[in-house]
Amino acid sequence: MGDNTALWVVGGFVAALVLIALGLLVAGLWVIYKYRLPLRGIAAMATSFVYLISPVDVAPEAVLGPLGLLDDAGVLTIVGFYVYHLIKARRLNMPMGKAAGIAFRDTARSMPPRKR
Repeated sequence: MGDNTALWVVGGFVAALVLIALGLLVAGLWVIYKYRLPLRGIAAMATSFVYLISPVDVAPEAVLGPLGLLDDAGVLTIVGFYVYHLIKARRLNMPMGKAAGIAFRDTARSMPPRKR
């Protein structure tokens, strides 16, 4: 018939991407359920998920290869810190507006001073 190796490679790659996307979706739903995440955290997680699976990218993987994954990792890191601070604020009964504002400022303050 013909060699279908390329078809199998592309199919395997697509299947791996679908499994990763489903894993991220399940992990996100678990965080939402367990920590009763507010709507702004859910929106941040959903937006980052859509960015990860969309073909439109700041640094496309097709052009830059593995370096194109850096913007995806950056988006995941930023949203992870944001959701972490929202969960931390909920546990401390802090107003959510204040938690959203200090999400990144507070990270630098909570680190111990460096020894010289």
